[in-house]
Amino acid sequence: MSHDNVRVNAAWHRVDRHVLDELREHSVANLGDALDRLNIVDGGIAPIWTGAKAVGTALPVLTVAGDNKAVIAALEHIRPGDILVINAFGYDGRAIVGDNLAQRFAVYGAVGAVVDGYVRDSAIIEELGVPVFARGLTPAGPFKNGPGSIGEPVAIGGVVVNPGDIVAADHDGVIVIPPHRAEEALTAVKEIVARETELDAEVRALRSSLA
Repeated sequence: MSHDNVRVNAAWHRVDRHVLDELREHSVANLGDALDRLNIVDGGIAPIWTGAKAVGTALPVLTVAGDNKAVIAALEHIRPGDILVINAFGYDGRAIVGDNLAQRFAVYGAVGAVVDGYVRDSAIIEELGVPVFARGLTPAGPFKNGPGSIGEPVAIGGVVVNPGDIVAADHDGVIVIPPHRAEEALTAVKEIVARETELDAEVRALRSSLA
């Protein structure tokens, strides 16, 4: 397939893997608190299977509603540790990603995909264990005409995602962390976890005293 009408920007950097590894230890809810409860994608974008979780470097894709030509073109630009972030305009009439593309994401090293749009083949994607987050499911397949772009800023769920941003997603939803705020987020989230541990201990003590 020719990708002549898909624009590509490759002039951006990925964060060190150890940063992703550290962030992977924390929930999206706690990371959201650590970032002043901002940069959280709206709750309409959710995991399509229970237990899906991913932390990666954003590879943004902009595609026409109901068309996944740019998503297919993005395969050759995936690097290990990337998470595809696809602005499909929230369109519910066509699935932008199915089991075949999800498998290819994983083969090329992507840790998952976040789609502001709809997907299909959820049972197979769950069986494959590929973390995919989307607005919903439809069996209708996409067109493949373009145009689109890869590696340029996109908006998903009310949040701007730049190439190289860190995206964390779990059962609660999705958050976007700019690389320059990663260390700040890690410091703050550790304090939050410590405080939550104290609160949990207080509840256990209260439960014991009332037993």
